[in-house]
Amino acid sequence: MLLGPLVPDRVCGDCTVCCTVLTVNSPDFAKPGGVPCQHLTERGCGIHAVRPTICRTWFCAWRRVAELPDAARPDRSGLLVSMNFVDRPANLFEGVSILVRLLPGSDAIRSGLAARLLDTLCAQLVPVWFSDGAEKMLMHPPADVAQLVLSGEPAPGHLAEEVAAWRERYAVFADGSPPATG
Repeated sequence: MLLGPLVPDRVCGDCTVCCTVLTVNSPDFAKPGGVPCQHLTERGCGIHAVRPTICRTWFCAWRRVAELPDAARPDRSGLLVSMNFVDRPANLFEGVSILVRLLPGSDAIRSGLAARLLDTLCAQLVPVWFSDGAEKMLMHPPADVAQLVLSGEPAPGHLAEEVAAWRERYAVFADGSPPATG
């Protein structure tokens, strides 16, 4: 619930982006990413009334973050924003984060929608990643803060409080050693 409860009056409607883009590997259902769900029909989910638990409980950020504009619905924006959970993260910013995926054919970068959406999402103490399908880039925290958090080096005075907050919040995803303070 890091992104909050569902926003009233926001429904998926005919958006089925998650049914194609996401990798699903849950106890009651699995499908590879980038492949339409076997239950997806021209009118949406063919088993909606009895769909698996993961499909009943997973919602994109557009459904949960009131500050995102209506234009940010994935099928309209070309951006799928979701919480990302990684069992064995490469670094502490990957364990629990927000992932903004640019969908093929999207003009969200050119239109400026991607930048506006990232500005909204980067206002919290939650890592934000952006993926264009080929590359995944850390957008938040800023590079200087991220480098200090990961390196354990002492932070300069103007960054000390922010670096300490990130280290404290995400220490559980560190390599097993206690987080450095600075």
